Amino acid sequence: MTDHPTIPREGAVTLPARPESLPINPRETALIVVDMQNAYASPGGYLDLAGFDIEGSAAVIDRIALLVEASRKAGVQVVFFQNGWDPDYVEAGGPGSPNWWKSNALKTMRDRPELEGTLLAKGTWDYALVDKLTPQKGDIVIPKPRYSAFFNSSLDSMLRARGIKNLAFCGIATNVCVESTLRDGYHLEYFGILLEDATHQAGPAFLQEATVFNVEKFFGWVSNTADFCGTISQAPPGS
Repeated sequence: MTDHPTIPREGAVTLPARPESLPINPRETALIVVDMQNAYASPGGYLDLAGFDIEGSAAVIDRIALLVEASRKAGVQVVFFQNGWDPDYVEAGGPGSPNWWKSNALKTMRDRPELEGTLLAKGTWDYALVDKLTPQKGDIVIPKPRYSAFFNSSLDSMLRARGIKNLAFCGIATNVCVESTLRDGYHLEYFGILLEDATHQAGPAFLQEATVFNVEKFFGWVSNTADFCGTISQAPPGS
């Protein structure tokens, strides 16, 4: 790792990352917690019912809890996302939307009609954030109807209003909602950081590896829980 030669950051601390270290000011940084809902991370949730492997999600929840605690202390804005739709699934788009065809939650309910209204519907246990990751005052919670959290949401305006430039990503699923949001952030001029040990991929390991490669080579930076928590804790108060 080398220091980045071209990115000035007032009040910054240096985050160890690949392909180079990255200067960040915690006050200009948001921790982006992607879809840490029962649907994606709990036994009996949508992913589990649809036959995806959720092994490893418990460890990711524990790491994200550490990230959230450290971020709050350091003045990093914590942003939680919840993926899903209204109870009638109008927001899912219907047959005229590719989301209707590609969403595995919607396909699972069509295959198993007894699950209709229970998967990723607002107000249900499936839609709720996992118990260990409860938002607190000062955190932001944003619903999102598609993979990318920038689509049809207030995310961009909320970040810009707070002067946020850096987005540190954790959550599920690495190659779908995490990567989609990080890519969109890149095109909106945000510095995206993938915290690789605090993301979970329900599927073959090569999918996780592919996202890490794409981020490191094309769309941002790759770091980890320990380095992120250690770095932001070193920033002077009010930096």
